[in-house]
Formats: sequence, structure tokens, C-alpha cells
Amino acid sequence: MSENLIHFYQTGTYTVGNRLLSPEERSGQAMMDRNNSLTSGHRACQGCGEALGARYAVDAAVRATGGNVAACNATGCLEVFSTPYPETSWRLPWFHSLFGNTAAVATGMAAAFRMRARRAGKETEATRVIAMGGDGGTTDIGFGCLSGMFERNDDVLYICYDNEAYMNTGVQRSSATPPAARTATTQIAGDEPGNQWGQGKDVPLIAMAHGIPYVATATVADLRDLERKVTKAMSMHGARYIHILVPCPLGWGAASGQTIHLARLAQQTGLFPVFEAEYGEVTHVSHIRRQEPVESYLKLQKRFAHLFGKKADPEVLARIQAMADRNIEKFGLLAADEDEGTIPVAIQADERSHKI
Repeated sequence: MSENLIHFYQTGTYTVGNRLLSPEERSGQAMMDRNNSLTSGHRACQGCGEALGARYAVDAAVRATGGNVAACNATGCLEVFSTPYPETSWRLPWFHSLFGNTAAVATGMAAAFRMRARRAGKETEATRVIAMGGDGGTTDIGFGCLSGMFERNDDVLYICYDNEAYMNTGVQRSSATPPAARTATTQIAGDEPGNQWGQGKDVPLIAMAHGIPYVATATVADLRDLERKVTKAMSMHGARYIHILVPCPLGWGAASGQTIHLARLAQQTGLFPVFEAEYGEVTHVSHIRRQEPVESYLKLQKRFAHLFGKKADPEVLARIQAMADRNIEKFGLLAADEDEGTIPVAIQADERSHKI
């Protein structure tokens, strides 16, 4: 695998202008011929991170496959706001699975497409499949089917849009909800108000433990990184998993205009490590340009309001900061001087990629 690096000017907003780049280096969302897979008319909340993540990711998959891709979508926010029967905002073949069997249904779709292509004598042109779900349908209800997909190395890219709770059903806790966060089922009460410590699961690391060809994390704050990772995943075969942080203004109690800023702070504090791995080994991390204290991220969200003010417990903030610091040390997230101001954009498939 090889990568080209773009050096860009820091403007105070971490942006890089597409007009400064050659057309082939511009982001897919900046292209006039972008697919707009999730088009207008959906009913997402203002500032919905999941709507952004889905559009960015699916557009990249469509572009990488020349449009030869179909999606399987779990029950959840994305399904509900994009397809209120009999309407739809999707512009690609799209299938609604149950809450917990998305990975299994996507596996069946991939097998059917492969058999159809084989019978037509065009096996290499089989339609590719992406599966999509929120953290509830991925880390909780659909976890068994997902692990089975990984273990069998089925030819599916599974994308988890993580907004850290069951937002569609009333903001209940999921196994991706961070400690101390207030939800409808983790109220501000008891000795440790909010979500309990020592619970939950880290699905990207669990996916890596399966030894699958590709695992990555991303946020909606870094469009180029997200597009690059989806493009790379679609160049490979076998089971692949991308976990995207998508802030939810409603469930997090944040301003709708802060979605991208929150996603960026999650990465810049170290609370959400952004990396990619192949066959169980980390191959690349997105370095933190300027480390932010966790308070700068938590203060913008009402679900953490109890951590501040007169009744605040500084020990809880210290524990959350320690979590971020452990992530930084574990993944080597602090940028070396020579790495600052660069982002990888062009990739080639690793020669070890599974061929089905």
C-alpha cells in the first residue's frame, strides 16, 4: 500500500480548500458529479451527525465501486428518518433489515449477488454490499451476527454510525455510551451519577481481534480521512469494519451547529482514537495536532452538565481525562513535528486483501 500526503495551510478551522488542490485530489463531496446517495427530503434533526456520516460514507462507496453497490440498513435513526413508508431519500439499492440481524442479511445479499454474477460469467463484477447500523444495532442487539460475519470473513463492509445511545427510541444507554453520561436510563443519581464506569465494549478492538482484513475509526469532522478509509475498504474483499463517531445534538444536549466541532474535539482530546488496522495490527493513526483538555469537549454537552458547577466532582473529570491520556499513550496519538499538517489521500489496495 502507498499513500500520498497533502500538506495544507492551517486556517484556524483545520480546513483545506479544494480550490488549492488538483481535481483528482479533491474530496468526493466537492465534486459536481457526486452521487448524493442520501438526498433531500429526509427527516433527520438539524445538525444530525449520522445523516452527514451516512452521506459521506455511502457516496464514497458508490464512487469507489462505480455505483455497483447495495446497502443493508438496520432499524434505527438512519432507517427511520430516511425511509418513512412509502417514501425514501436513498438513491441506491437499499434494504431494511431488522434491528439485530443486519450483518447476517448483508452476508446473504453478498452471497446472492456473487451467485448471480457467477451464473452470468461475470463473477468479478458482483455487486458489492455495505451494511449500516447505529451503535445500538451494532454493539448491542446485532453484536452476535456481526461477530459471525467477522469470523466467517464475509465480503461485506459494515459501517457503524456511533452516536453513543439509542437515540431513536428516547436516548437510552447503549454499550457505546461513555461513563458518567446522562441518558434516559442512566439518570443523575447515586454515588456515581450518569452511566456507570467499567461497562460497555470497544467494538473496533473486538473486530481487530477477529483478524479481519480491515478495521478503521473515523469522525464526521475529517471528511477526507473518512472518504479515504471507505474507498480503501471497498478496494478490499472479506469482512471490513468502519466505526464513525456521529454526534447527536438532541441526545447529547448540544447546539446543532456544534456537530463537527464536537466530533473534532472527541478526537483532539484523545477520547475517540482515530486509526486503521489490517489483519489485527494497527497500521495508521490520525495524530492529535493540539491536545485539548476533556473539559472543552464535555462542557458543550448537557448530558455531562452535572460534572460542572457547584456540585461537580473533580475526581470524575480526572478519571475521564485519564481515559483520554491512556488512549493517547496506547495508540501513540500525539503528532511528531514532521507529521503535522499532512493527511493521507490516495491509497492502493494492500496485496494481502482477500479475494473472494
